[in-house]
Amino acid sequence: MKHLFFKKSILFLTMLIPMLLLAQDFQGKAYYFSKSTMELGSFGATMSEAQKKKIQERLKNRLEKTYILTFNKEESVFKEDQKVDAISGATDTWGKNFTPGEQYKNIKTKKLLQKQEFYGKQFLVKDDLLAIDWVTGTETKQIGKYLCFKATASIPSSDLSWYDFSWDSLNANTNPKTTDSINKNDKTTDLISNPIKKEAVKLTEVVAWYSPQIPLSQGPLEYWGLPGLILEVNVGNTTMLCSKIIMNPGEKSKIKAPEKGKVVSKKEYQEIISGKMQEMRNNRGRQSGRRN
Repeated sequence: MKHLFFKKSILFLTMLIPMLLLAQDFQGKAYYFSKSTMELGSFGATMSEAQKKKIQERLKNRLEKTYILTFNKEESVFKEDQKVDAISGATDTWGKNFTPGEQYKNIKTKKLLQKQEFYGKQFLVKDDLLAIDWVTGTETKQIGKYLCFKATASIPSSDLSWYDFSWDSLNANTNPKTTDSINKNDKTTDLISNPIKKEAVKLTEVVAWYSPQIPLSQGPLEYWGLPGLILEVNVGNTTMLCSKIIMNPGEKSKIKAPEKGKVVSKKEYQEIISGKMQEMRNNRGRQSGRRN
């Protein structure tokens, strides 16, 4: 009896939501909870469980976040629901420099606008939506009252972390390999057709769960392009899960593209971050030299 009722409920929702989408002023809200596990590497092997737990508590506002996706048929705004650090009583000022800001996606024009703040300066990152080659399958699971299907994709890691910063990438850019490192006596190297062996592009495996019951090609962060709203994303050590969906909320929110900030592309923004961090490192080096 319960199984029959569940099937009827799914059928009703499947019929109702497309009808709601026909309304010109249709709008919905999806609430996501993101949780990341802490990777301490070899350093963590020397720590006790109590020490690890203490660090996790300190970094909780970086490892656990909540987001809101406000969407209509063509547009969406995705932003973090800011929380105050329970221990320090402050927001994560340092981490804010390297986390995604408020994001606007338009799936009709395939354009992205994202507000980013870096050391007090406002930027408006304007670029194309990320082109994702999803592989869909028949595997399903239930998320709340929605039946979801699995989709996977291999995406260049740099496309997913353009707003972040890595000392490793900075070191690689400041110490490029040259053709001098090629062994000219190596008969296996074709110096005419392939004089420099290109470094392999690092890929990140992404697993998404989407529901055709909400036939919108939207999702959290830069994920989109599936025949249904994406309710869960698993990337590396992070899982982002939708905890609540509200269709046509009583109080509508404005979905509009941001306008304030210096307009740059993703590539330009990454260059600005790298340049600033290189400058900070150089300044620390000079200060250290004076003290010695």
